[in-house]
Amino acid sequence: MLAQYSSLDILIFALYGLLLLASGWWINRAAVSSQDFFLAQKKMPMWLVAISILATSQSAATFLGGPDQGFRGNLTYLATNIGAFIAAIIVARWLIPLFYERQVSTVYQLLQLRFGEALKQRAGMVYLFGRLFASGARLYIAAIAVAMILFGDIASSSVMSAITVIVVIGIAYSIVGGIRSVIYSDAIQCAVYISAAIAVVIVLINSIPADLTSIYNALNEPISTSSGVSKLTLFDWRWDFSAAGVFTMASIFTGFVLLNIAAFGLDQDLTQRALTCESATQSARAMLLSIVLLIPVMLLFLVIGLLLYVYYQRPDLMHSGSSGVTPEFAGQTVTVFMHYVLTTLPAGIKAWVTIGIVAAALSTLNSGLNAMASVIIDDLLKPRLRQHKLSNARWLLLSRLAMIGVGIGLGLMAALCFYLQQYSDMPLLSFALSVMVFSYSGLLGVFFVTLFTHRGNATSMSLALIIGFIVPVLMQPYVFGLNIGFTWQLCLGTLASCLVAAWPKNNPTQ
Repeated sequence: MLAQYSSLDILIFALYGLLLLASGWWINRAAVSSQDFFLAQKKMPMWLVAISILATSQSAATFLGGPDQGFRGNLTYLATNIGAFIAAIIVARWLIPLFYERQVSTVYQLLQLRFGEALKQRAGMVYLFGRLFASGARLYIAAIAVAMILFGDIASSSVMSAITVIVVIGIAYSIVGGIRSVIYSDAIQCAVYISAAIAVVIVLINSIPADLTSIYNALNEPISTSSGVSKLTLFDWRWDFSAAGVFTMASIFTGFVLLNIAAFGLDQDLTQRALTCESATQSARAMLLSIVLLIPVMLLFLVIGLLLYVYYQRPDLMHSGSSGVTPEFAGQTVTVFMHYVLTTLPAGIKAWVTIGIVAAALSTLNSGLNAMASVIIDDLLKPRLRQHKLSNARWLLLSRLAMIGVGIGLGLMAALCFYLQQYSDMPLLSFALSVMVFSYSGLLGVFFVTLFTHRGNATSMSLALIIGFIVPVLMQPYVFGLNIGFTWQLCLGTLASCLVAAWPKNNPTQ
């Protein structure tokens, strides 16, 4: 265990452990009610919420998948922020004011106001299933890195042990203070893994014996890619509906807009953070600021991948080092970034980057724990236990038990994702994004019809949630052998869900 690390690395690990203990003691001021536990009394600073949204939306998937995307592809993933901006404006204009006007603590309570309690609970269940899958996938990605760090391999037993370690630490760090703890923790972990990424860029630039102009030309005219397309390509205007075309502009203006509307406005994971601001205006600003901050962060991780391409694939620029690398570690195929971290980074820097990976892993887990627990308590349990008139202390205890249950569920789902991703052989970033489609399609269809029409009823909305899940499942390659990008799966699933939700002409509850 930790055999690939020096004494200096171990010392840095110990200092980071002390930082976690100290920050946990400082942050974890005990919540006094379930409302405080889930919304922090709506008193969180706007800038801090923006950083938390940034950390939640990126986390381990970007830390490991971003460099992998830059190494394999180009900068087109950066262009997806156009879709994020469009989505954030839509959410800020139509959804966030509704949340504050109706004084709801989860997005699914909006459905209750029009269609009744039953539909709110069904939507909450769909969210829980989809978020369990999505957060479990991100947890699995983080566990791969942690397994290599702790055990020196990514055998199934090592990955399962790493999942357990992350879940236990994440629950212990978040269970006392609730969402307040999560938001402050996100800010700390975000600072850690961004500084680690900056350190990697500096080391890589110093390791490549070429000037920046030569590096730029090597990226602009790649010699080892089959397409010959510049790795600095930002906008891809091709029409490609396959899995290889998810970062084209057509996909960004359609599927990625829908993906981000769902993430910012319908996914309690991110929406809950926005609702901790004092007002709708502050909440909207936090959401938009998070995207502004996201662009340089995303670029940073893509640049790491581009520089790794030069380091490993351009022997004409490297007077030392290997070329044509097949990223392997202990006989297992891994991301090129982890290969570089574990085999090449100098002592001290290696420890800091490893800590950045752990920080991203904790941010990944914490982002789902509190949000999913809030839906369980506010949308599923409170309506059933309302007549018992439980005290704040009892609801707080149930909230913490729900968080523990969610952590166990995420760990089990991460274990399942280990086998699913091995079967699909998808790049890590695409895998992490694609699993969100299953729950987002139905939720988008239901909310679009609810917000912008007077059609539908509780029955049609419930069927729409089911159809929105089934349609993307049928488009998976392991069902009928189809090769359709996840953004287009989301578009088709949302369209089908909208048609079903809006089928009845009149809403009888109106």
